Amino acid sequence: MSEKPVKIRRSGKIRNKLLIYIVPIVVITIVTLVVIATTMSEKRMTELATSNLNSSISNQANNIESWLNENLEFFKTAKQGIEGLNPNDEELQKLLDSYYDYNSNSPEGLHIATADGKFIKPTESALEENDPTSSTWYKQGLTRANMQYGTAYKNAEGQNVVSAAAIITYGDDSIKVISADVTLEKISIIVNSGVKMDKASSFLVDTNDNTILAHRDTSLVSTTLGSDSSNKLMSGVAEAINNQNYATRKIDTYYVAFKEIKGTDWVLVSYIAQDVILASVQELGNYLIITGVVAVILIIVLILFVVNKVIAPLAGITKSIHAMSEGDFTIEVKQESDDEIGVMSGKIAEFVDSMRHMLSSISAESEKLKQESETSDSVSKDMFSASQSQAEAMQQLNETVDQLAIAVGDIAEHATTLATVVADTRDNSGKADEAMKETVKVSLKGRDDMEKLSHAMEGIQTANNNLVDAINEVGKASEEITNIVSMIAEIAEETNLLSLNASIEAARAGEAGKGFAVVATQIGKLAQTSSESATNISNLIADVHRLIDEAVGQANASAESIEKNSELIGVAVETFDQIYTNIQASNACIEEMIRDVQKVDDVATNVAAISEEQAASADEILATSQNMVEQAKNISRNSEDVANNSHELANTSDTLTSHVQQFKI
Repeated sequence: MSEKPVKIRRSGKIRNKLLIYIVPIVVITIVTLVVIATTMSEKRMTELATSNLNSSISNQANNIESWLNENLEFFKTAKQGIEGLNPNDEELQKLLDSYYDYNSNSPEGLHIATADGKFIKPTESALEENDPTSSTWYKQGLTRANMQYGTAYKNAEGQNVVSAAAIITYGDDSIKVISADVTLEKISIIVNSGVKMDKASSFLVDTNDNTILAHRDTSLVSTTLGSDSSNKLMSGVAEAINNQNYATRKIDTYYVAFKEIKGTDWVLVSYIAQDVILASVQELGNYLIITGVVAVILIIVLILFVVNKVIAPLAGITKSIHAMSEGDFTIEVKQESDDEIGVMSGKIAEFVDSMRHMLSSISAESEKLKQESETSDSVSKDMFSASQSQAEAMQQLNETVDQLAIAVGDIAEHATTLATVVADTRDNSGKADEAMKETVKVSLKGRDDMEKLSHAMEGIQTANNNLVDAINEVGKASEEITNIVSMIAEIAEETNLLSLNASIEAARAGEAGKGFAVVATQIGKLAQTSSESATNISNLIADVHRLIDEAVGQANASAESIEKNSELIGVAVETFDQIYTNIQASNACIEEMIRDVQKVDDVATNVAAISEEQAASADEILATSQNMVEQAKNISRNSEDVANNSHELANTSDTLTSHVQQFKI
C-alpha cells in the first residue's frame, strides 16, 4: 500500500501573523480616520470661513451704506434748506459758504451749475469747472429729483470722487443741478480696515464700468476689471460681476464673497486665500498623523504584550502536537488555565491518554488476532484435509453404490428369469415327468443362484451398512466444520468490530490517524470477506446435512428392503432345498409341486418387483452419492479458500502490528 506524500508547510509564529493582519488594519483605520477628520475639518473650516467672510463683508457693506447715507442725508437736508428759503444769488452764496467744510467727507461743500453754464461754489472752494454742463456730476444730477450717488470719477483736481447730485428748484424756473463731491479715501479706509476676518481683503467695484473704487493696493484703484486679466482672481470677479452672480464661491485659490451696496451700483468684494483657511486644518492633520503613528506603535507594543501573554501556552501545545504527529504519545500535556487554550491543552491530554489506551488495546487485539488467525489457519488446514478425506470417502461410497446398483440389476435379471422359468414350469406341469431331469438341473442351478443371491444380498447389506456409517462420519465431519466456521464467523465479527473501533479512533486522531484508518478499513474488508465465506460454508454444510439426512433415509430404506429380500431369498433357498429333496418323490407329489410352483411364481414375481425397486433406489443412491461427491469437492475448495483467508488475515495482523509499533506509548 503506497503512502500519500506529506506536504511540508513552512512554520510561522502566530504573533507575526497577528501583526501582519492587525497592523495593516490598524494603520488603514487610523489613516482613514485621519483623512475623514481632515476632510470634515476642512469642510467645516471652509464653511466657517465662508460664514465669517460673509459676515465680514456684510458688516463692511453696512458701514459703507451707513456712511454714504449719513452724507446723503446731509446733502438732502442742505438741498431742501436751499429750496425752502428760495434765496437770491447773494443769499445762495452765503448758504453755500456756510456748508463749506461743514462735512469732513465733502470738504469742498455743495456747488450748483445752471443750464446756461453758470457755476456757483463756496467762496473758499478750490473747485474749478470751465464747462460745468459737460461734467459727470451735472449729467448725473439731471436724471434725479432727489440726491443720489452716481458713478465714481476723477474731478478736475485728479481726485477719485463720487458725487451726490440732483435737480434743485429755487427762484426762477431755470434748470439747476446741485452736487456735492465725496472723496473715496474714507470709503477706502472702510474697505481696507473694516475687514473683521483675519487675513482677509476687500475691494470696491463700480459695476457700471467695473472700475475699482477702493483697494488695498492703491495702484489698482481706478483701474478696470476685465475677464481676460492674467490675475485669475480679478478675472473671476469680473466674470461674476458681468453675470451678476454674487453668490459666494471659490475662485482660483481664494474664497470670494460679494455684497451689493444699496443705493449705489457698487459691489463690495471680499476674499481670503484657501491656504489661510486650511492652515489650522493642516496643523490638525499633522497632529492627527503624529497621534496615529504613536497609536500604531502603542498598538503594536500592546499586541506583542498580549500575544506573548495569551498565546505563549500554544508553543507547548504545538510541540506536543508535533510529537504526536511523529507517533510519540509518551508526552505529558498539562492544563494550566481555564480559557480556550487551557481547554485545548486538557482535550489534547485526554486525546493522548485515549490514544495510549487505544494503541495498547489495538496492540493486544492485534496479537490476539494474530493468534486466532494462526489457529484459524491450522483449523482451516485440518478442515481442508478432512474435506479431502470426505471427498475420497464419498468417492468410495459412490463406487460402492455403483457396485450395489450392478448387483441389484443382476438380482432383478435373475428374478425375472426365475419368474419366467416358474411360468414355464406351470405351463408345462403336464409334462413334469418328462422334464423332471431338466427340472432337477434347473432346481440345482436355481439353488446355486439363490445362494449367490443370498451372498450378494449379504454383501449389499454390508455395503449399505458401510454407506450409512460413512454418511454418519460425513455428518460428524460436517458438524465439526460447522463449529469451525462458526468460530471463524465470530472471529470475523470481532475483527469487524475492532476495525470499526479503530476507524473511529483514527477519525478522532485526524491527520495523524489517516494511515491507521486505511489499515483498519482493510482489516474490516478482510473480516467482511471472512464472514461472507463462513456464511457460504455454513450454507453448503447445511445442504450437506440435508443431503446426508436424505441419504441416511434412503440407506435405511434400502437396508430394510435388503433385509426383506434376504428373508425372501432365504425362503427361496429353503424352498429350492425342499424342491431338490422332494424331486425324488415328484411323481407322487406332482400336484403338490404345481401348487408349490404357483407359490414360487408369486414369490419370484415379488422378488422381481422388489429387485426393480431396489435397482431404482440404487440409482437414486448413486445420484445422491455423486451429488455428495460434488459437495465434498466444494467443501474442499471452500476449505482451501478459508485457509488462504486465514493466511491473509495472519498477514494483515502482522501489518497492523507493525503499524501500531510505529507509535510510542
